[in-house]
Amino acid sequence: MKAVLYEDFRQPPRIENVADPSPTAEGVVIKVEASGLCRSDWHGWMGHDPDIRLPHVPGHELAGTVQAVGRQVTRWRRGDRVTVPFVAGCGHCFECQSGNHQVCEHQFQPGFTAWGSFAEYVAIDRADINLVRLPEELDFAVAASLGCRFVTSFRAIVDQGRVLPGEWVAIHGCGGVGLSAIMIASAMGANVVAIDIAEDKLDFAREMGAVAVINAAKTSGVVEAVSEITKGGAHVSIDALGHPVTCFNSIANLRRRGRHIQVGLMLDDHARPQIPMDKVIAWELEIRGSHGMQAFRYQAMMEMIETGKLSPQKLVGRKISLDEVPESLMKMDDFEGKGITVVTRF
Repeated sequence: MKAVLYEDFRQPPRIENVADPSPTAEGVVIKVEASGLCRSDWHGWMGHDPDIRLPHVPGHELAGTVQAVGRQVTRWRRGDRVTVPFVAGCGHCFECQSGNHQVCEHQFQPGFTAWGSFAEYVAIDRADINLVRLPEELDFAVAASLGCRFVTSFRAIVDQGRVLPGEWVAIHGCGGVGLSAIMIASAMGANVVAIDIAEDKLDFAREMGAVAVINAAKTSGVVEAVSEITKGGAHVSIDALGHPVTCFNSIANLRRRGRHIQVGLMLDDHARPQIPMDKVIAWELEIRGSHGMQAFRYQAMMEMIETGKLSPQKLVGRKISLDEVPESLMKMDDFEGKGITVVTRF
């Protein structure tokens, strides 16, 4: 099959013909119809993920059709339209048994712990637990865009942040994660303040539902600006970028008993950011992470999509070919463009 492959970190990936995958006894092989291009893929290519073994095929936001089924799989058949969370659970550990597959002790991650979806086919293990059936009317490109950024934002806003109607939510960073969070928080009835350094992304944030925006490149005090807009600070704040500055601001701009959710990855030299712990203690602030979402929780999100409360298709930006992935992947840290880039031609 045709795939994007790199043999060394930080070296240009290339298009190669590699062996077609085979399903494990509990797994399936999926014909990839669409795959999102995410900054997490860039982190992997940079060597920030210790689980990646070289040579490697990246890609973790995927949607497609089942092509081959392992002998122990009972829920899926050839031709089924499916997607999968980027964190897949084992189904047997304590966390999976408690319903928290997103932090499985033995998790499977396509594009990280195994070869991913920047290829014509991808193998997915433990299919009965982790695959999600797609409605016929949901476009593959939109379905792929849900796989990491949108579902992580959904869990961050709904489950971890417990956002309520009328609350103020600050979103730091208006890339794919941030824009998803803005749309979801707005759908939950919250008032969203969007923060970024690019005017075009802030304009897009308004289209996604933000009631106020802050250009951090032109504002000396982001924390003070959020406090002024929200009359005391945000109830919930999300670092959707993953940078020491946005992480600090997201915690510092909370009101008393506010909730900070870290969604943007903090890796390499960003892994130990400064935290205003004095304020965390004095104001009883919550700090939580959000790491993907369980397959069984997709149904709640899908229902909001089907009823029109959420419109993830608005977040799909460029549609590119597999041949364009190597160059696009290497440029991910430039933060160019808006919305979610999706591979749709293989």
